[in-house]
Amino acid sequence: MVSFPELWACRGVVFDTDGVITDSATVHAAAWKEAFDQVPGVDPEFDQEEDYRRYVDGKSRLDGASDFLKARDVRLPVGDPDDAPGTDTVCAVAALKEHAFVRLLGESGVDAWPGTLRLLLALHEAKVRCAAISSSRHARDLLARAGVRSMLQTVVDGNDIARLGLPGKPDPAVFLEAARRLCIPAGSAAVVEDALAGVEAGKRGGFSLVVGVDRQRGPRSAEDLRAHGADLVVGDLGELLATRR
Repeated sequence: MVSFPELWACRGVVFDTDGVITDSATVHAAAWKEAFDQVPGVDPEFDQEEDYRRYVDGKSRLDGASDFLKARDVRLPVGDPDDAPGTDTVCAVAALKEHAFVRLLGESGVDAWPGTLRLLLALHEAKVRCAAISSSRHARDLLARAGVRSMLQTVVDGNDIARLGLPGKPDPAVFLEAARRLCIPAGSAAVVEDALAGVEAGKRGGFSLVVGVDRQRGPRSAEDLRAHGADLVVGDLGELLATRR
């Protein structure tokens, strides 16, 4: 088993945003449920914990919509990225989710997880370079609203992913791009993720440490994170501070 202090030997840390830095995963999950519940033939209904974790967490909107609908054996044409919100195409369902997310975010706002905030401050003091990644095009806004943008040397978000043509998780491309911007090789950096696709991407990318964050704390959630590539799993990132050297 990898011990916690190895994090402090890393030159850089790449954090996922939703669910790791910001408490926005619940808003994403609620938006997905609102969208999927309008699609005819989805049975059983979208579960905001288990289905979110297994099919959409950490993925682009299009990939998340496609993977969940396939899991429910709902066949829709892919459609066009400019499709209006609706249920006729996968792209339309993804747009429906986006519409719901923007509305829900405006209603509820977003905060940083306290344990993550403490860890970011400690890493900043230790001069460990930090980055955030997200498949969401709203990541920079979320990080600014949560008050943590100044503690991050760089951000790779959904806009960057589209512009650079980076494949989605579990491909490690987005993490490797963040490490490149930090000027740190993957073998000298850590990845911190709460999504199954994300920890798998970190492992595939050759990062020295992959930390899984188990917010769900379900009967199999920690085990699933380890099975997909997490070297260690914590319920809250504040736990990593207790063993700082």
